Order: sequence, then structure tokens, then C-alpha cells
Amino acid sequence: MAAHEQEKPVSTAASSTEESGTLDAEHGKLEQPKFSLWRYLNADVDPKETTAPLAAFAFMTGYIDVISFSAIFVWCGFQTGNFAQLALAIARLWEGGVQTFRLPDQQALTSLIAFNLGAAFGRVGDRVGAQKRIWLFAGTFVQALLTMAGAIAFWKSGQEATASFRDQPAWTNTLTFVGLAFISASLGLQGVLGKRLNTAFGTTIVLTTVWVELMTDPKLLNIKRRVLSRDHRLIAAISLFLGAFIGRAILAAIGTAGTLGVGVGLRVLIAIAWLFVPTKPTPKARAAAPSGAF
Repeated sequence: MAAHEQEKPVSTAASSTEESGTLDAEHGKLEQPKFSLWRYLNADVDPKETTAPLAAFAFMTGYIDVISFSAIFVWCGFQTGNFAQLALAIARLWEGGVQTFRLPDQQALTSLIAFNLGAAFGRVGDRVGAQKRIWLFAGTFVQALLTMAGAIAFWKSGQEATASFRDQPAWTNTLTFVGLAFISASLGLQGVLGKRLNTAFGTTIVLTTVWVELMTDPKLLNIKRRVLSRDHRLIAAISLFLGAFIGRAILAAIGTAGTLGVGVGLRVLIAIAWLFVPTKPTPKARAAAPSGAF
């Protein structure tokens, strides 16, 4: 009986080391588990450490949106305007005169449908694990593939990159509809990845909510200390602005296909960046860490 009671602490200690390491029977030392790439990829990232890739997401929103707006005055990411535009198109049917579904309305509808299809694909992450490193990498890489498909479609279309007047859009043929669908879908997917991380960046697509939350932040004017909720929203807004500014500059120099080609490279870099985001601490790690470490 005494021997049996003495064995219990050993088995309990062994079970407690399953997650943190294994017990070396010969030396009585705790050995750390070997690194497993598959386990690393399937670990959740720490949302508090995602500032850089989410800021890059916001940058890509401005970068890609300015491409479609410069050509057809339709945002491929800001779907509120496209949805309202479709309501206006339907309302015109009761006004008399020309009762046709105009080209800008067709383009807005194409963007809206493709955006939502891209967002629907993002539900794959709910099965894989919305905050898992492998899904964030794969989802961002799919965005790059969609952007590349759009670049190819616009390259084959042979149409101009910018329009001078709203009633004279630069994109008019079928291939530009295909390209618009691909880049709109890429932003739809991006929005879901950003939303599932549940940070102050929001979806990284539409900043209307971000602006409202920023203006109502009780610590908005507290400039003496860091306020993550406020600072991250400012970073999102500035990143989107820079994306639109830089996107337009590149667009004027190398055209639609070339600008999207640069965007493909940027999305691949963002995908790789997800691999280096720290892992989300476990409850045990938080409890063992010094006060204030997390």
C-alpha cells in the first residue's frame, strides 16, 4: 500500500508535463518537446500581435479600391455604395425615359456578388480554425491568386486604366467584368479574415465603423499614453489612405494589370508575414507568466 501511494505523485507529475515537455528518466530533467511544423501551423495566432499584417490588409483595401474607382467609379471593396447604386437603378424604372440596366449598374452588381462570394469562401476558416496560422496564410495566399487572376483578365482586355468622366468608363468589355469580379472577391475574403480576429481593425475593408468608434473612443484625446483601440484604428485609416495614394501613383505609371501584379507580390508577402505572428498564449502560460506580461 505504501509503495502504491508513493507512485501516485510520479504519475501525476508525468501527466502534467505532457504539454510542456517530457521527463528524462535517467537524469530527472524536463525535456522540451521537439518542434513540430504542423503543430506550429495549426496553432492560433495572438490577435494582439497582428497589427502589422492587418495594417497591410487595410493598405491593400485602398490599393485595390483605387484601381476600380479610377476606371469605372465603382468601389470593389466598399459595397455600401454599390448596394445603394442598385437601389437607384431599380427606382429609375418608375421614372420613365430610358429604362435600361446601365453599364455602371451592371459593374456595381458584379462587384457586389463577387465580393459576397469571396466572403462566403472565407467561411472555410470557420472549419479550419479562423485564427489558425495555417488558415491566415492560406486565405491570404488565395487573395493573391484572385488578384493575379484579375491582373491577367485586365491585361488580356487591353483597356485603359483610368476614366476622365463618369459617363465614359474605361472598362467596358467582358474581360473587365471578369477582372472586377476577381479583385472584388479578393477583398471579400480579406474582410472575413480580418473580422474573425476581432480586433480594432474591424474588417480592414470599410472604415465607416472604424471612424465612428474612433470618434467615440473615451480615450481619444489621451495623448500621454498608448491606447490600443484608438491607435489601431488610426493605423487602419492611415494605411488605407497610403494604399490608395500609392496605388494611384503606380496605376498612372504602369496601368491596371501591372498595378495588380505589384498587388499580387504584396499579398504574398502578407501571407508569409502571418507565419511569423506569435502564437496565442494558453491559459496555463498566462497564469505562469509574470504579472503584466500579457
